[in-house]
Parts: sequence; structure tokens; C-alpha cells
Amino acid sequence: MGRALLGLMLLLSLILCGKTRSEAAETERPNVLFIAVDDLNDWISCLGGHPDCKTPNIDRLASRGLLFTNSHCAAPACNPSRAALLTGIRPSSSGVYLNSQPWRPAMQDAVTLPQHFRNHGYQSIGSGKIFHGRYNDYGSWDDYLKQTGDPQPTQAVLKDPHSRAGTIIWGVLDAQDQEMSDYKMANYAIDFLSKPDQKPFFLACGIYRPHMPWQVPRKYYDMYPLDKIQLPNIPEHDLDDIPPAGVRMAKPGGDHAKILKTENWRYAVQAYLASIAFADVQVGRVLDALDASPYAKNTIVVLWGDHGWHLGEKKHWRKFSLWEEATRAPLMMVVPGVTQAGTKCDQAVDFMNIYPTLCELCELPRGEHLDGLSMVSLLKDPAQTWERPALTTHGRLNHAVRGNRYRLIRYQNGDEELYDHSQDPMEWKNLADNPQYAETKQRLAKWFPAKNAPDAPHDASLGQGKKKKQKQGKGKSKKKSAQP
Repeated sequence: MGRALLGLMLLLSLILCGKTRSEAAETERPNVLFIAVDDLNDWISCLGGHPDCKTPNIDRLASRGLLFTNSHCAAPACNPSRAALLTGIRPSSSGVYLNSQPWRPAMQDAVTLPQHFRNHGYQSIGSGKIFHGRYNDYGSWDDYLKQTGDPQPTQAVLKDPHSRAGTIIWGVLDAQDQEMSDYKMANYAIDFLSKPDQKPFFLACGIYRPHMPWQVPRKYYDMYPLDKIQLPNIPEHDLDDIPPAGVRMAKPGGDHAKILKTENWRYAVQAYLASIAFADVQVGRVLDALDASPYAKNTIVVLWGDHGWHLGEKKHWRKFSLWEEATRAPLMMVVPGVTQAGTKCDQAVDFMNIYPTLCELCELPRGEHLDGLSMVSLLKDPAQTWERPALTTHGRLNHAVRGNRYRLIRYQNGDEELYDHSQDPMEWKNLADNPQYAETKQRLAKWFPAKNAPDAPHDASLGQGKKKKQKQGKGKSKKKSAQP
């Protein structure tokens, strides 16, 4: 009897010990705080893209870990960029090249990044714009808060000729931060972080500004007095050596011509800077909440922008190009026990590498479908050689390869551009026709994708939605809904 009792006690002890070890192992799994900032280009202070830009909170995050100074999106548009990053599948593999192509029907079996974490024991929680707003994937989340609308400007602002140029729209809001959608999205993340004893989590927070309309509270405009705004330096003849396909992409007779005609360049730059400042404050609020939480020492933080934004460079506005202004976007990572504070990586990387990197860091299986590579080795040693350049695609068969020194663009019709960033960081001199660079072009061209998937179907409802919106605009004003 004594031996039987002793054996039973030993068995119970082993079971309890095993359970305790299992629970301990689970609590040791790192969490992920995944912050996306829409339409954020390289103007932020830590990347030095604009001398006046003030982003103390984003800079604070960059100073805690590794800042990628040469990071690029997979596509210079919201939907294909986010779909590629979050599925790990490039546009050239999926056929999702443009905003008008719903990504899930084209990739029905794709396992998204939050879904992958969810499938392996994590909570997947999200708020705001993570996927392109029109094509969210609610099945990827345990819980998700959709972005709301923002307050409307006054009629005086709406009618002010210096608050828009065509469909480039901005304007001062006489509103409090608390009324803004981004504030509420940040609050959702803050509330989640305040709860103790959470099981491991993948927490995504999507900040919508500086996406248009650049309508933010007045105090952010006041940070940038109009008479002190510095405009981008753009040569008058910048497009003279650009091939026809590139000029068509730039569309100098469109947005840029309207900005100049209405004398709104300085106003638009002010509004974009103000919107970045507003977004920076929301990022800071989430970081403060993480610091005050029980998860501060065991949470990987990733901040990324889905693509860049032109404000007149190459006489172009918006994203939708294959030049540096549209492809370069912020990427920074803080990984406890891996990254060193205040480090930078100058190697060219693209956002396809984020998915496999997080898989390795969190010891999740790496899906065979992923087009990117893990960057854990760069997180540990940012100075090491990284062989694969960044690849950006805008529309089928239009690609840019960005290495550590050169950018090679090849359009569908065969037109090319080549820029040497060691001598020409603003990409003002196209070297593609210079025979001296034939070997450089050949070396970079090896990285153009061998597969260029056919275009995924376009969203047939977009045309109907546009007509409906125009019809509503002729009637009474409607309460503003969530931004697309």
C-alpha cells in the first residue's frame, strides 16, 4: 500500500511538474506588437527625409532597436502592399497588383500572418487599418476593431481653395484628438495591454494618418508654420531623361499641375507634416502603454509603413510609382535579447521578409509558400552582407530592384531607368542608356521575378460604389463612414 501511494504521488508530481513547465514555456513565448502607419514615407526624423519633420515617438522606438534605413514595400499601393506583407506572397506570385483587386479570392488558401500566429496558440487581436480597409480578413482575428470616421472640417475649410487641389485633400480640424479614429484604434491596443495574464499575443494596431484626407486637429498644423515650410527640391527638367513609360507613371499633367496652378504646394506639405505629427502621437501612446504593461520585456515591436509618398518629386504625387519616394518606407524592429539599442541596417530589404522573420523569432513553422527570407541574422548583425535586394512591383511586369547602391526599373514595354544612390540619392540622373553600366543592369536584372502571374480579377463593385457615392453627394450630407 505504501509503495502504491508513493508511486501515485510521484505520478501526480510529474504531471503537475509537466503542466507547470508547459505553462512556463507558454508564458515565455514572445508577444508581438505590430504597428502599421498608412502612407508614411521616409520624412520621419530618424530617416532624415525632411528637415522639418518631427516624430519623437517613432524616433524613440527606432532608438530602442534596429532601424532599417533602406527598406522597401512589395508594391506602392495599399492593397497589394499589405496583402503581400500579410500573406508572404509577392504580387508577381499572386496577381494582386493594384488596389482594385481583392486579394482573398486570388489567394483562397493563403494563411495570413495573424492567422498563422492564431493557429499556433497566440491571440490575434487587431484594430484600424491592417489589411486594406475594403478587403479586411476577419477570419484572421480573434477580435478586431474596425476604424471609424473622423470629424468633418467646417464649411469654411471645405470651401477653402487652399485645402485641396483636385483630389489631393487636406484641412484643419477644430476637434480634439479623442474624436479621431486613430486615437480610438490606439485606445483599443492600450486597453488590451493594460490587462494582466494574457496568453501570448499578436497585437496589430493600424494608424490611418498620414493617409488622405490630411485633416487633423489644428495644433498639429500649428507645429509647422506655413512661412517656414521647406518644399522638396525638384529640378525643372527632372523628367527629361525618363522614358515614356516612366513619364506616364509620373503623370506630371495631373496632380502636380493642379498643385502648382492652385499655388497649394506649401499648404499640402504642411498638411502632410501635420498628419505625420498626429500619427506619431498615437504611436507614442501605444508605446507608453506597452512600457507600463507586464509585457514590456517580452514583446517584439515592429513598426512599418505600407509604402512611401511623393509630394512633387518627379512631378508626381501619391504613391503609385517605382521611384525611391514611393517604394521606401519605415521599418524598425525591437526584439528583446536580439537587437541592440540604437542600431541601423543599411542593407536593402523589402517587406516580404517580415513574415518569415517573425516566424523564426517566435519559433513558429515557416510556411513553404513564403516569398521572403528571415532577417534574424541582420537583427543580430546589421553589418553583415545581405545578398538579396529589395523588389517592388507596380502593375504586372513593372518592377524596381533596389540594391545597396543602385535602383533598376524595368517597365512592361522594356523601358528602363538606373540610378546610382551613392552619387544621386534623389534619382535625378537616369544611367540606363550608359553602356558603362551594362554589367550593373545585368546583375540587378537577375532579381526580376521569373513568374509574373496574370492579373487577379478586379472588384466589379467599385464602379457601382463610385456612382452611388456621386448620387448621394447630390442630396443631403451623410455622416462620414470609415475611410477606405
